Amino acid sequence: MSLLTEQDDTLAMLRDSLARYLDDRHGFEQRLHALRHADDAPPPFWQGLASELDLLGAALPEAQGGLGGGMPAHLALMETLGGALAAEPYLTTMIIGAGLLQRHPGAQADALLAQVVAGRAVLAFAHTEPQSRHDRADVQAELVREGKGEGEGFVLSGRKSVVYAAPWASHLVVSARSPAGLSLLVVPKDTPGVRLRAYATRDGGRAADIAFDHVRLPAEALLGAEGGALPQIEQAHDEATLAICAEAVGVMRRLMRDTLDYVRQRKQFGVPISSFQVLQHRLADMHMALELAAALTASVGEGIDTASPRERARAVSSAKVAVAKACRAVGQGAVQLHGGMGMTEELAVGHYVRRATLIEGQFGSAAWHLRRVARLRAD
Repeated sequence: MSLLTEQDDTLAMLRDSLARYLDDRHGFEQRLHALRHADDAPPPFWQGLASELDLLGAALPEAQGGLGGGMPAHLALMETLGGALAAEPYLTTMIIGAGLLQRHPGAQADALLAQVVAGRAVLAFAHTEPQSRHDRADVQAELVREGKGEGEGFVLSGRKSVVYAAPWASHLVVSARSPAGLSLLVVPKDTPGVRLRAYATRDGGRAADIAFDHVRLPAEALLGAEGGALPQIEQAHDEATLAICAEAVGVMRRLMRDTLDYVRQRKQFGVPISSFQVLQHRLADMHMALELAAALTASVGEGIDTASPRERARAVSSAKVAVAKACRAVGQGAVQLHGGMGMTEELAVGHYVRRATLIEGQFGSAAWHLRRVARLRAD
């Protein structure tokens, strides 16, 4: 089952265009080479998504320069990117960053959104802090108002950790706390007082720990109303969680394909090991876990735009539990059926297993999401 409905010809065309583009320019060796040289800017494939394919606005409303595809478009593209193990910052830029911008229309947000769709701006979401774990309300970064009238603005101070795609970003969407509550701000990365400690992630991408040392910002930097950002942060996290579920489906489909190819070619006792019944049972279990995760992700994606916050939270957490279990079943099965070579750097399967393993814990482990569902039911 695909995460894309067969009736939606426009999204099918976009997905197929992206798949062909990635097949031509994002092979395994090309990916490794691009990521080795992508320190301060995203890999060159990112610009192609905007200039050659015009895909970055696929999910945005037509009034904001998009095609109106909504979450189904995000999921279709994330599944395709996952199948190519693409590290491009689609999640942080289009799903989290652009999602927050489109829900807070205004001159600054609209101008930045246009730059994002054109591929001229990359966004990173600076929310997680060293002490916060998965508590989305645990923010200690401080926001203080200063000045009055035309000179009114803010001073931002604090620390953020493991900010994905931050080394590639042109703008940061930052959460901070003031007496009014949690707020969101758009901060150009080159603003004085913003300091990054960048590093590579285990899946080949880039992240950074960020310090904001008395960063002075104009009043226009505020995204939405001061103190009212927690519901927006919760929604952004839920949408991002569902998006990596779709990415995981693409990753697992590639793992299944490569594993099936291998067991059909690998021989023992003069016959392919795919003929061994015990391995057929293992492959069937992997396939069932993958298809359950894919079906649940697709189902949640169809209704997430109209669900209440409570319904959205329960549905997304349920999907993440199924996907995390499938990542483990498919990832471990792929490694075991390949043998020791399944974890080598030279073979693509090891890189896919690594990404599947990281997705298991990203935005909350299966245990965390199970506890969340239990809390929601109890309440």
